[in-house]
Amino acid sequence: MAINEHLVTYQHTNTYETLNELTENTKNVWFVFHGMGFLSRYFLKYFKGLDPRENYIIAPQAPSKYYLKDDFKHVGASWLTKETTELEIENILRYLDSVKKAENIGNDKRILLFGFSQGVSVVLRWFVRRNVSCSLLVLYAGGIPNEIKKGDLKSVSANVTQVKVIYGDNDVFLTKERLQEEKLKIESLFGKKAEIINFKGGHELRPDIIGHIANTLA
Repeated sequence: MAINEHLVTYQHTNTYETLNELTENTKNVWFVFHGMGFLSRYFLKYFKGLDPRENYIIAPQAPSKYYLKDDFKHVGASWLTKETTELEIENILRYLDSVKKAENIGNDKRILLFGFSQGVSVVLRWFVRRNVSCSLLVLYAGGIPNEIKKGDLKSVSANVTQVKVIYGDNDVFLTKERLQEEKLKIESLFGKKAEIINFKGGHELRPDIIGHIANTLA
C-alpha cells in the first residue's frame, strides 16, 4: 500500500502587527522578524523604546502556531521546519510581499530589515529572493541559510547601506565551531560592509542594543 504526497493550492490569511503610526514625519520603517516561540505582538515590546514619531515598526507573524507548554496556556509560533522547507519558504515570501504592498510605504522612508534568531533566516531569504532594498539589515543571534551563496548577493549587495551582525558571547546556540562558520559566511556574503557587534549575554533580545542601532541612523 503506497503513500503518495500531493500538492494543493488554496488561499491563506494571516495577521501582522504594527507599532506606532506611519505618518509624513516617519523616517524609519522597520520590518522585524521574531524568533521561534514568539508572537509578533509580544515581539514588538522590544521596540517600544524607539521614538514613535520617527519609527514605524511592522512585525510579520510566523504562520505555524503551537502551545509552548503542556498547560496549553501560552502560544508561540515558528516560521519554518525541515519539513517541505522550500514550499513553506515560498508561502512565507508571498505573505511578506502582501504585507509590504498593504503598507504602501513611500519612497521617502528608510526601510530597515531586522531578524532575530529564526527570523534571521526568513529576513535574509526575503532580502535575497525578492531583491528588497533597505538602508539597514540587522542579523541578530541567528544563522545564515546554507543555500544563500555569494553569487546570490551580486544583484542585491548594492541594495543595502549597512549590515549589522549581533550576538551574545554566551549564546547557547552559537558554539565556537558554529560561530566560526557563521563569521566565514558573513565575510563571504557581505565583506567589509558587515559590522559585528558582540555583547555580554546569551540568546536574548536587548532593547538597549536596538536603541543604539536606531541612534546610529540619525
